[in-house]
Amino acid sequence: MAERILIVDDERDLVFAAKLFLETEGFAVAGAYDGHEAVALLGGEGVLPDLVLLDVYMPRMSGWDVLRTIRSSERTQDLPVIMLTGADQPVDQARGWDLGVDWYQTKPFNMDDLLTIIRRVLATR
Repeated sequence: MAERILIVDDERDLVFAAKLFLETEGFAVAGAYDGHEAVALLGGEGVLPDLVLLDVYMPRMSGWDVLRTIRSSERTQDLPVIMLTGADQPVDQARGWDLGVDWYQTKPFNMDDLLTIIRRVLATR
């Protein structure tokens, strides 16, 4: 069975491109375009993804708030999360690590590097 990835980002083109790339690498990929949509997907009764790629700056609910929600729920607290964001200041990265992110990757990024990071994070879980 293919490992499942949820991409949460308000940049629809990025979600589309990453989804296509990751699907060619054998992953099953879903997208959410804001934090509320992501929390609704993760809080439902359905199957959880194996990993979340999460942006910080989104409308309605930030990635920081989504990450807090993920880490505070018994259902999702162990879910691997990779921050994939333009928030590239050291204070942003420190905040991500403090909130329990598994990896912090800034934009722009290389898809092949992202694939390596995803595989490593999944392998350690």
